[in-house]
Amino acid sequence: MSGLETSRDEITEQAKLKKALAQDNVEGARIYAANSIRKKNESLNLLRLSSRIDAVSSRVETAVAMRQVTGNMTSVVKGLDRAMQSMDLERISMVMDKFENQLEDVDVQTSYMESSMGSTTATGMPQDQVDTLMQKVADQNGIEIGHQLGEARLEGRVANIPTGETESQKSQIDTDDALAQRLRALRPAT
Repeated sequence: MSGLETSRDEITEQAKLKKALAQDNVEGARIYAANSIRKKNESLNLLRLSSRIDAVSSRVETAVAMRQVTGNMTSVVKGLDRAMQSMDLERISMVMDKFENQLEDVDVQTSYMESSMGSTTATGMPQDQVDTLMQKVADQNGIEIGHQLGEARLEGRVANIPTGETESQKSQIDTDDALAQRLRALRPAT
């Protein structure tokens, strides 16, 4: 099951939750809310797994690139030694430029690997999340359910539900995309 599929399932369960709330079916709404949260958690777990696989892949690619860069640096140092012996400034400049470009490539690859290794957190599905999601869907659709939730006090909790990406998350995604694009450009065509 893909993350996209579980994400769609989450939306479907929220639609069922909305319908159940509109029909005053609180017990059914609880089930749909729990299903929605479970689907969201499945999606996040699949995303985490994908991220870990990407991180391992990135580490392997970085190791291969580092080995290649080390070999290139050896040849650059030898070239620099030859250039220094002849004191050909143009050749020295050319070798140094090549060396700097390779160092920039290493920096890009290292940056990409570090960004792909972001930390992950475990999530659960406590009852207050179910009640909070039910209240959020009810509020969005103008349905009154506060008295039906029993002793659960939801006031002030709905605002804590993330509603989307923050600017810093969008900036991080843009940076990650740019680094990934640069890394692809650096890889040799196979």
